[in-house]
Amino acid sequence: MAEHGRRTRADYERGLPDYHDPTAGIGGAAPAQSALTLRAVLAVFGLVFAVGAAWIGFAAGFGLLGWVMVAVAVIALGDLAWVLYRKRRGEPG
Repeated sequence: MAEHGRRTRADYERGLPDYHDPTAGIGGAAPAQSALTLRAVLAVFGLVFAVGAAWIGFAAGFGLLGWVMVAVAVIALGDLAWVLYRKRRGEPG
């Protein structure tokens, strides 16, 4: 493991310590992969949808809907930032 407890790309490629798959070898299933790329795509979709819905909500005079969609957009933006951070530090997926 790298300095200060931070993991490197090589750590993820070797596999994390203390991980045990109790179903390994049963049925020939491949090891699970992280779905970070799918999560990033879904976060972008949610962000675009929520911004559009907020705009339409405010334009149509539905302030509550607009503010709820603004909150959803902020959550989607935070999720997207976290996923991109995890991908940048080298996690697979």
